[in-house]
Amino acid sequence: MSTVIEVEDATFAYGETVAVEDVSLTVEEGDFLGLIGPNGSGKTTLLHLMIGLKRPDSGSVRLFGEPATSFEAGERIGYVSQRSTDRGEAMPVSVRETVLMGRFRHAGHSRLNERDHKIVEQSLERVGIANLADRSISALSGGQRQRTFIARALASEADLLALDEPTVGVDADSRSAFYGLLDALNAEGITVILIEHDVDILTEHVNRVACINQRLYHHGDTVSFLESGAIQDAYGSTSRLLAHDHP
Repeated sequence: MSTVIEVEDATFAYGETVAVEDVSLTVEEGDFLGLIGPNGSGKTTLLHLMIGLKRPDSGSVRLFGEPATSFEAGERIGYVSQRSTDRGEAMPVSVRETVLMGRFRHAGHSRLNERDHKIVEQSLERVGIANLADRSISALSGGQRQRTFIARALASEADLLALDEPTVGVDADSRSAFYGLLDALNAEGITVILIEHDVDILTEHVNRVACINQRLYHHGDTVSFLESGAIQDAYGSTSRLLAHDHP
């Protein structure tokens, strides 16, 4: 099993405000890693460091064995940002056209060919939205948009999915179905990293947890996380707000 991401003593600050401090962790091929922590704890910053969108002020980050910020095979990473569903409201393109964007890096300066279009159709099928292919993305629900962006990542033949709070604004049924999709993709060998606030649903699906509040309070398997005091340490008195019953 190969290492997908290696973070070593990474620190990053916005001016005088430290967001991530001396964090070290690794993500192995096939992991399903959940990043959890209170609001403003540095989760998104850490995710950006892990996939090369930000450069650490100190320490290092390696992505597929290369320095993350100089990693050039971007098609291997499928990143869905926190506000992807909002941006979809303003995109005057169809679902199929959105997913086709995932093939652009492969095509380079050439035209998309028959294989590219076949991969797009397969990606639409894999996430269960082939019936929505000709619909405008702005007409979709939040959950359907998230599936569209996942399909775009699959069309790029990504080995790693990085998702920043992918179920914000999505109803409970759609959220459950979405996690079912992630479980299936992970079972196929795709490495998944996501930020999630809900401890209950997170620990039901992921096999690794990184709990952060500026520094790393825990990184390990789900069982050891639940048995640790990481939630209380990272969240303090707000930890009681995390776990709740789902409707």
